[in-house]
Amino acid sequence: MKLTFKHQLGLVCVILLLPYLCNSQDSFTDSRATYYGSPDCYGTPRGACGFGEYGRTVNDGSVAGVSKLWKNGSGCGACYQVRCKIPQYCDENGATVVVTDYGEGDRTDFIMSSRGYSRLGRNADASAELFKYGVVDIEYKRVPCMYSGYNIVAQVDERSKNPDYFAVVVLYVNGMYDVNAVEMWQEDCQEWRPLRRAYGVVFDSANPPSGEIYLRFQVSGINAGVYWVQSKNAIPSDWKAGAAYDTMVQLN
Repeated sequence: MKLTFKHQLGLVCVILLLPYLCNSQDSFTDSRATYYGSPDCYGTPRGACGFGEYGRTVNDGSVAGVSKLWKNGSGCGACYQVRCKIPQYCDENGATVVVTDYGEGDRTDFIMSSRGYSRLGRNADASAELFKYGVVDIEYKRVPCMYSGYNIVAQVDERSKNPDYFAVVVLYVNGMYDVNAVEMWQEDCQEWRPLRRAYGVVFDSANPPSGEIYLRFQVSGINAGVYWVQSKNAIPSDWKAGAAYDTMVQLN
């Protein structure tokens, strides 16, 4: 059979678009999910991402631990839409959760906070039934994180000690971006110096520069490639452990 030019052109378009279509975030992946308990049904401030209290309450406590999606810590902070697959109990939109911890279960991709897991149900009674299952079949996809009114925030980790040890946690990353690396500006050498990924999204340096600290972040995203964004605000020289500083950087 001889193909016309119109059919040949259509075939070329399909071949060119196939990788994009296969990688589209509109498609769901089948998996399983379970939950963990806590006194107030929120997340845990001791999650492996290093978020602290932010990891307990972000997204109104709808958070999760992951394993396959962990990506050596760069998966921390990612947002996912999770839908369970029991029609009589499950809400059609499911729950949106933020990755705040590492966790492995029985063939599960998500170990959700009780608050997040309850939002899989279409109502309170349905959610109660889902808790009885313990583990449910789900489908999930990555979705943009939306923190209205927030830029990327650099929070000095609680274990930091000025001027000997500096560690920073990256918070409020909008969109579908992973933070792959963080660097600080070394004024005396006139160069960017990499911070070590201590764990999760905690990056540190044993010998921080004196004076103000300027940071830049290497981010990557679906269809966005890999690139650097630089903080427009410096962390002041008198920085303190636990303090949070607005970078004035917004990812859309």
